[in-house]
Amino acid sequence: MQKINNYVQGQWQFGDGVEYTAHNAITGVDFAEVSSAGLDYEAILEYGRKVGGPALRKMTFQERGRMLKALALHLNGLKKKFYELSWATGATKVDSWIDIEGGFGNLFTNASLRRQFPDLPYYVDGDAVGLSKGGSFIGHHIMVPKRGVAVHINAFNFPVWGMLEKAAVNWMAGVPCVVKPSEYTSFLTELVVQEIINSKILPEGALQLVTGKGHGIIDHVTSQDVVTFTGSAATGRMLKATPRIIEESVPFNLEADSLNASILGEDAKPGTADFDIFIKSVQAEMTVKAGQKCTAIRRIMVPENLMEDVQIALGQRLAKTTIGDPQQEGVRMGSLATKIQVDRVKESIARLAAEQNIVFGDVENFEVAGADKNAGAFFSPILFRNDNPFTKTAVHEIEAFGPVSTLIPYKNIEEAVELTAMGKGSLVTSIVTSDDKIATDFVVNAAHSNGRILVLNEKCAKESTGHGSPMPMLTHGGPGRAGGGEEMGGKRGVLHYLQRTAIQGHPDTITAITQQYQPGAARPEANPHVFRQHFEELNVGDTVYTHKHTVTDADIASFAQVSGDNFYAHVDATSLEGTIFEGKVAHGYYILSKAAGMFVDPKKGPVLLNYGIDECRFTKPVYPGMTIGVKFTVKEKIDQEKRSEDDIAKGIVKFLVDIYDETDETVGIATILTMVKKRNQTE
Repeated sequence: MQKINNYVQGQWQFGDGVEYTAHNAITGVDFAEVSSAGLDYEAILEYGRKVGGPALRKMTFQERGRMLKALALHLNGLKKKFYELSWATGATKVDSWIDIEGGFGNLFTNASLRRQFPDLPYYVDGDAVGLSKGGSFIGHHIMVPKRGVAVHINAFNFPVWGMLEKAAVNWMAGVPCVVKPSEYTSFLTELVVQEIINSKILPEGALQLVTGKGHGIIDHVTSQDVVTFTGSAATGRMLKATPRIIEESVPFNLEADSLNASILGEDAKPGTADFDIFIKSVQAEMTVKAGQKCTAIRRIMVPENLMEDVQIALGQRLAKTTIGDPQQEGVRMGSLATKIQVDRVKESIARLAAEQNIVFGDVENFEVAGADKNAGAFFSPILFRNDNPFTKTAVHEIEAFGPVSTLIPYKNIEEAVELTAMGKGSLVTSIVTSDDKIATDFVVNAAHSNGRILVLNEKCAKESTGHGSPMPMLTHGGPGRAGGGEEMGGKRGVLHYLQRTAIQGHPDTITAITQQYQPGAARPEANPHVFRQHFEELNVGDTVYTHKHTVTDADIASFAQVSGDNFYAHVDATSLEGTIFEGKVAHGYYILSKAAGMFVDPKKGPVLLNYGIDECRFTKPVYPGMTIGVKFTVKEKIDQEKRSEDDIAKGIVKFLVDIYDETDETVGIATILTMVKKRNQTE
């Protein structure tokens, strides 16, 4: 019998005794033993804090992002072996694709977030705040990695995605993690972790794995740690209320299974493309992963005059779903993860059946292709119908975590919103409609009880990721029963693992801390010109003070002719009555263009190209006769990796363009982005 090991404190080890025997969900055969009994969780957490944490915190966001990209590429090259083992969880190829390659997609997405962060181990948040009249005292915010460990307690349904969608975020933030997958499917998580550890792409201590039940894993957390839980709402609430979590004020992110809904818009009648899209979407959400998704549709809300049409169409589509061994040709739905789950789903169905009727499927009598129905954890899709959802409310309270859903009628969109909210908080609700007024009314009024709302119709259906697919760049979570937490969310998710701290001091000091030029800080004159210096030679704050130029009527007329911008304020002095202008005013883009001509050193040098402008503002009108100059300051530097051996070694330099007039008042300001060669490249 194979042993599923834990990876803790730098080594693989098995727990004391056997806590759980893993079964093949298709064949029912016992094939692996799991245990984490006897592990020293206090030492495990401390190992993450003392070994993994310092190693990750030394890395910049750019380095962590490149690390995640390398890991994603490495694992993607090994995906075949993960697919082979995923079959034992009862998953079809499509189910496995969501879990395995969906997990890798989270790594790739978080890797790309490095472009939104500085080339530092910590994040500079927002803009400086002036705190004094003379400008010698300012405030700012930085966000530094927490000095603890992320403890991830995951569900059985996504043994790969569940780990990587969370870990990618804490690694990007510079925080190590301990992953506790469900013992039911931890054998697949273990295989992926083996390959991660063997790759040596992550620093030691960045990832530890507890494959068994993990009793006591949060008994030693501190205020610097973060605990995340994915699973049932009842278990999540129990863990969130443990004394240690409360006493230490430990951040606890709860993502719980919820009674998600899908609404058929009143305009999506039988015979329309949207009606067919709705039926297809509901059937997919009932059968993908055999309905074992926290985002699966549990409540199907339909205009009351279309209940029969939907019941017939959905029943016909469900009848075409072949259940069985996913390795068999034509099988579209595998099994539940375990026989334990079969019993739990049956119990929930029995409770729901006390108030509503089954209109499709049979708990005991159904066909299975290529496998023994009694040996594996197979289950039939079950469709309920509830014609009185305001009085028979079990449908809003009980979730059968399998291929089970309920048809519910509604009279109007206001009633659909009310029924949706009766689930007391959902991860996701979808509405299928091509009527943007219906969509707007529903979204605005239902958003308070949902973490995500999908508006689906013919225009987006082909490219839509679907009702049940949370995306790494968007928040995944929901209010109330759904847990009140947030996962993923792109940059937002990374910030959850950072401590935001206000800092105060002189602009010179704040510039040194943030490595970003702050208004009021010293601007030593660059020597030589900044365009003559390589990436490594440039210092934040170095400034070029340009020659000056007096703007003329001819300048304005010439720019209007070249650009085609003949806006009245630039060319017609007789049209200015009632405006804020005192006379013909120079084009803002002329001022910016002239500034570029003033600050650029035209000779060939380390600057490879200018590829963008950020935060451009024209703050004061410039009239003929006014004189402008430019202070051109190194604002921030961001290292950039080489894409290949032949690529030029380079970095990104942001320059502050401060255009001022003869009174030394700023008339325009912008940030330009340049690509600058490193010193070790030949000219």
